[in-house]
Formats: sequence, structure tokens, C-alpha cells
Amino acid sequence: MAKVIGLGNALVDIMTVIDSDNVLEKLNLPKGSMQLVDSELSEKIQLETSAFPRTMASGGSAANTIRSLANMGIETGYVGKIGPDEVGDFFASDMKRTGVLPRLIKSETPSGRAVALVSQDSERTFATYLGAAAEMTADDINATTFLGYDILHVEGYLIINHELIEKAMSLAKENGLKVSLDLASYNVVEENLEFLRYLIEKYVDIEDWKARCVG
Repeated sequence: MAKVIGLGNALVDIMTVIDSDNVLEKLNLPKGSMQLVDSELSEKIQLETSAFPRTMASGGSAANTIRSLANMGIETGYVGKIGPDEVGDFFASDMKRTGVLPRLIKSETPSGRAVALVSQDSERTFATYLGAAAEMTADDINATTFLGYDILHVEGYLIINHELIEKAMSLAKENGLKVSLDLASYNVVEENLEFLRYLIEKYVDIEDWKARCVG
């Protein structure tokens, strides 16, 4: 069975059930939206909602895919960047708990987290602080990063870092791996269409995902 390693934004999902949408109004978060926030606002949101029930899980697009594959019995690994804090420690331990071998790079910046405020009607509003996850660079990976795996799965949200994503795919191909690309969301595709076409033609091996991107 093929072994799969993922590359993506290492985030911890903090699911918090709120009792009223007044909380969203107080925090100036449009219901159902996904907002990128800084560290200060992320901490404020968590403090303001600390009385509500919450759960935590390792997250991020590629991490979710890799965890699902691990739950199916596939041997998996994951590459991402975390900070020197409890959130980063939780991410690493939660990935290990689900059977994923984490190959994590350490930063001095706080770990990334996505606070999901769940309304009574189950609508989710996200406040995402990328933190250390956004600091991963091409220098963080090398020829040994993907050794021992057959497939590299790359998160489409990394597309803003052209140097990182192309180096990862190039190294994978040089080491005999196939490349899988998650296209993230429609707006990511629209904003990066030409670069995505270039990557797909040169590196990506998943034909049906190619069709989604260039069709």
C-alpha cells in the first residue's frame, strides 16, 4: 500500500459552541465567514468565549486529509511548522494519536489556530491565526524530507508561497514520489490560475484534479 506524506499549514481547530450570535457581533465577526486574525485578536476571541464548551483537534486542510488516510490504515506522515507552545505540542501529539508521523519544523512564533464559533443553528464562523504555520519556507525542506513515502499531498492554501510549493513538488519528483494537489477553494484557484496550471502540467499526477483546475 502506498505511503502518503502531507505538506500544509499546521493548525489546531478550536471548536467552540456559543449560546448566542450576539457573541459574533461583539467580536465583529460576520456570521459564517472565515477571517484571518492576528495573535492579539485570536487571544481576545478565546478569552471572550472561554466559558463556552470547546473541543480541540489537529487541523489544516492537508492535516485533515492525512489524518483521514491514517484512520483508513494507510501509513502517513506530515510536514508543517509549529511554535514552542501548548498548541503546537497538542498538534504534534494529536497527529501521533491518529497514527500520523509528524515531521514538524519549530518556530519561535506562536502556533497557528483556527477558532470555530458554532452558532445554535450549527453555522460556523472562523477566526484563523496562521502564526508559525505561515512561516514555513523552501529552506525548511530538503532532499530527505519526503524519503520513505510514495505520494506527496500538498495543501492548496500554500500556493501563495510559490518557492516553497514548487521546491516541495520538485524534490518529491526527484525522489520518485507522485504528487497530489488539493486545490483549496475556488477563490484560490481563480487568484492563482496560471501558476496552478504550470504546477499541474509539470508536477501533479492526479488527473481528475487537473481537470478541475484547468476546466
